[in-house]
Amino acid sequence: MSEAVRVPSPATPLVVAAAAPEERKGKESEREKLPPIVSAGAGATAGLDRGAKGQISTFSSFISAVSPKKEAAENRSSPAHLVFPNIKNVREQPPICLDVRQKQRTSMDASSSEMKAPVLPEPILPIQPKTVKDFQEDVEKVKSSGDWKAVHDFYLTTFDSFPELNAAFKKDATASFNTIEDSGINAKFVNAVYDTLLNTPQDVQKTNPQFNNTSTYVIYAHLLRQIATLVEADHHFLVHWFKKLSQKRFKQLVERLLQFISLRLFPAKPEEFPPITKCSWWIPSAAKVLALLNTANNLVHPPLIPYTDFYNSTLDHIDLMEEYHTWQNFGNSHSRFSFCQYPFVISVAAKKIIIQRDSEQQMINIARQSLVDKVSRRQRPDMNILFLNMKVRRTHLVSDSLDELTRKRADLKKKLKVTFVGEAGLDMGGLTKEWFLLLIRQIFHPDYGMFTYHKDSHCHWFSSFKCDNYSEFRLVGILMGLAVYNSITLDIRFPPCCYKKLLSPPIIPSDQNIPVGICNVTVDDLCQIMPELAHGLSELLSHEGNVEEDFYSTFQVFQEEFGIIKSYNLKPGGDKISVTNQNRKEYVQLYTDFLLNKSIYKQFAAFYYGFHSVCASNALMLLRPEEVEILVCGSPDLDMHALQRSTQYDGYAKTDLTIKYFWDVVLGFPLDLQKKLLHFTTGSDRVPVGGMADLNFKISKNETSTNCLPVAHTCFNQLCLPPYKSKKDLKQKLIIGISNSEGFGLE
Repeated sequence: MSEAVRVPSPATPLVVAAAAPEERKGKESEREKLPPIVSAGAGATAGLDRGAKGQISTFSSFISAVSPKKEAAENRSSPAHLVFPNIKNVREQPPICLDVRQKQRTSMDASSSEMKAPVLPEPILPIQPKTVKDFQEDVEKVKSSGDWKAVHDFYLTTFDSFPELNAAFKKDATASFNTIEDSGINAKFVNAVYDTLLNTPQDVQKTNPQFNNTSTYVIYAHLLRQIATLVEADHHFLVHWFKKLSQKRFKQLVERLLQFISLRLFPAKPEEFPPITKCSWWIPSAAKVLALLNTANNLVHPPLIPYTDFYNSTLDHIDLMEEYHTWQNFGNSHSRFSFCQYPFVISVAAKKIIIQRDSEQQMINIARQSLVDKVSRRQRPDMNILFLNMKVRRTHLVSDSLDELTRKRADLKKKLKVTFVGEAGLDMGGLTKEWFLLLIRQIFHPDYGMFTYHKDSHCHWFSSFKCDNYSEFRLVGILMGLAVYNSITLDIRFPPCCYKKLLSPPIIPSDQNIPVGICNVTVDDLCQIMPELAHGLSELLSHEGNVEEDFYSTFQVFQEEFGIIKSYNLKPGGDKISVTNQNRKEYVQLYTDFLLNKSIYKQFAAFYYGFHSVCASNALMLLRPEEVEILVCGSPDLDMHALQRSTQYDGYAKTDLTIKYFWDVVLGFPLDLQKKLLHFTTGSDRVPVGGMADLNFKISKNETSTNCLPVAHTCFNQLCLPPYKSKKDLKQKLIIGISNSEGFGLE
């Protein structure tokens, strides 16, 4: 009900095709004979269904036309198109298809006189004197008397036709809308009528479908298609009106659409729906309407709902790679639908699967090519050519890693294997994890000078110091790419702005002259890195006095580099241009852009190219910046209860006393010790995309003396725990073990 009112122009003519089925010999369900949407080349209407008032086709007629339960439909012999004629004094919106009314008139003129529809008189606009207060008083009377007839009659009359809808819910039934700020609808009245309907008897609800159960999905699908095929101008209005909904109602719309898609994909009772071949447009229509809601959500700061609320977990169970390959082959073409055209409905876990499989396929292709090259040169194949083999010394970790990655640039898309010189550890995953952790820790150390740590925001940002060689920034980008490529989570503290820049653009441009890593930045982005400076700029923007006299600033900034203060003009002649009340917005924008884009361009460009040299894939176009961060770093939110539920045991049972002691101790640890435990056993203190269950954490019984410390095999995410006799002893040994855990010997 309320969804119908939120269509951009409920007062304007809608063209709806309502075709009755032709007689058939077999007993074919009417659901298979649902009408297509009117196209630009649609023929003339054979006649007009009349509403109760004889003036205009009714909304109930529209519902009856598409209802799969209409019994009389089987006896009709020819299809009929339902047309809602124009309404006087109401602003006309663009039709669903261009020039559809003109083409209908042409077609009618060309048809025989018998086929021409009679000319109807101008409809009389109804008057609706009832107010929100009147309606609520009627509802209270009904609740006390138990007789719902008055309320039922209100619903029947109000939803009988589009003019009645406008009379009831438009602030001025004769006024046209022309602003994105005001839809002209009395939202308070709409919400009151909608909320009341949810608590009415079934016979009242039956005439006003809520679209929350499958029996009304045929009607719902047609409504969604009408919205999805509106012209772009109407979509523009809709988006801006959607963003003004309350959070509760906005979320209800999203959840109902997601449920619609899920039940169409995996129906509990398939017989309730038409065959998928007959309604292939259902899901694309719903996805398009979801896209409008997603756009509206992104226009609001903060968003009405988290972006994760658009995820449809049902899609985790479909053939994601088929969707991905369809999208790669057909793009955003309307000829073939793919959920990848609407990536906001795909969860980050599902996107990770797509990226992993795409990466695996690239790895296989690179490895196969290496084998073919060896064989073609009549050389004996060596299995090492299938991997990116890194041999590094702990004492020269950064330089050795940089040299190895530079020499083996062609092998970056092979499976990574790490060997520490002088150590006999076999890399089953643990050594690779440790290499990442140690390298990241060293590169991001303040003494190294590549990144600046901001204590207020607890994150790193690129140093703006100029240097002759930016290869180490490229190394960091390669590390991040390798981490995503090899499903390793890194303990990196970059602000969200970094990942936005990393996807600008998501694919390396073919023209090397096109700048990369440049994105639109705001004071909000700066606040995530330098909150004090961002606060100062915000005060400048909101200052009510004379900015020029009070702040005495120019379009010039100063930065310290190796003890020397250097000045930079934000625009030509900036040192001579004062910041005033009139140009302060420009000053703040240029200052923010300088700090986050221009001053670190070479550093970030090297970082960008390093990352994309490994992760060059169309799959990156599916990701939001926040999702890239989760893929790279994992989630910092630990749920040790979830880890407890998913833990496997070898030699122990979860009811054993030692295991009970262990979880009592771990669940009582502060966050820093819980992170150390996770780092000790898995090589990372972050949670992977799939949650704790994806760690495959295992506790094994170590049949050694209880005087020994616990041992971890990070390559298997395995903790070997001696059978300690007391909780105190277990806690003491565990803390010692997890606090002194760097280095590998034989495992």
